[in-house]
Parts: sequence; structure tokens; C-alpha cells
Amino acid sequence: MENLTEIELLQQNLLAATGMSKEVFDLSLPYWQLKTYKKGEFYNEYRNVCKHLGFIIDGVFRIYRANDETGEEKNILFFSKHQFMTSFKSFLTQTPCNFFTQSMADANILYIHIDDLNRLYRQSHGWEHFGRVMAESSFNLVLTNTEGFLFKTPEERYLEMIELHPDIFNSVPLYHIASYLGIQGPSLSRIRKRMAIKVDV
Repeated sequence: MENLTEIELLQQNLLAATGMSKEVFDLSLPYWQLKTYKKGEFYNEYRNVCKHLGFIIDGVFRIYRANDETGEEKNILFFSKHQFMTSFKSFLTQTPCNFFTQSMADANILYIHIDDLNRLYRQSHGWEHFGRVMAESSFNLVLTNTEGFLFKTPEERYLEMIELHPDIFNSVPLYHIASYLGIQGPSLSRIRKRMAIKVDV
């Protein structure tokens, strides 16, 4: 996998996720663009309409909301390598976004404009299937995240986060992870210590 080009990596992931054939995937080749983000750069900003779907080659991004009065930030989701990324509601409805999407480290992504994606939907049932899978996956991700806050302990959410983003501690400061889990820094430290003890045992 290390020797794959960015496009080959994208194709491999689409094949795994949707069974998309090379012939169908090749229809999209004129539309994907590669972009590099520096740490702290925004993929999408608050109140902007998100017009691109990104596939992360490497790096980590966060979706967060800032309190208009206090400026306090609350992390909602993380996206990491080999995952598709967008501000889902804004992208699917083409309405202004209620969140920021920001790079947490230097990152590379392939992205496609929504107009080109819609063109592919009209051209191919395979790409229509991709669109349905993406919409279902985004719904499931947001619902799982919401249910996690309501019904799961911070430790359970921590374990799910590690499963989705195994390298997250290499790029994301602990206070951002604590914000995502809805806890304070000392509580996160205690969870990490308990997990380390379990692994050692």
C-alpha cells in the first residue's frame, strides 16, 4: 500500500467500500485534485457552503463549533487518513455550514467538487451507489456520535475513537481529544492510564 499513488489509494478504498470497478472509477479521473494543507488551515469555515468531498491521504482534521459569545470550541468529529471528509449536511444540502473543519497537522487530500460528483451520478449507477453509501455512512457516523454522548461512557467513546483513528495521538493535542470526548484533561489522563494497565496485563 505504501507504493500506491494517491489516485490508486483512492481507487482501492472505493473498491473496498462499494465494489466499484476500475472502468467506473476511471470516469472520475478528470475531476479529482490533490491539495496540501498546513497545520491549522481550514478545509471549510463556519457559514460557508461546503462544495467539496475530500479523501484524506494523510493527516487529521477536526470538525468543531465555536461558541459565538465565549469563543469556546467544542470538537464534534475527527477525520483521519483513508477516510472521506466533508461537512456532511452542508455538502448534501448545499446550505451554509454550522461548523469549522480544520487540519490538525500537515495533510494531503484528494478532493472533488460537488458539481463534478453530481455529473458522475448522472453518468453511472456505480457512482450513484457511491453517493448512497456516502450518505448512509455519514448519517451512521453522526448518529453513532450522538448516541455516544447520550448513552456511552467516556471510556467507551475513547476506545471507539482509537479504533477509528489509531494514530490520532501523534497529531492531535490531548485537550482537543478531551473536548471531543466531553471530559476534562485529567479525566482523559486517567482513562489512558487504565487502558495502558489493561494492555500490560
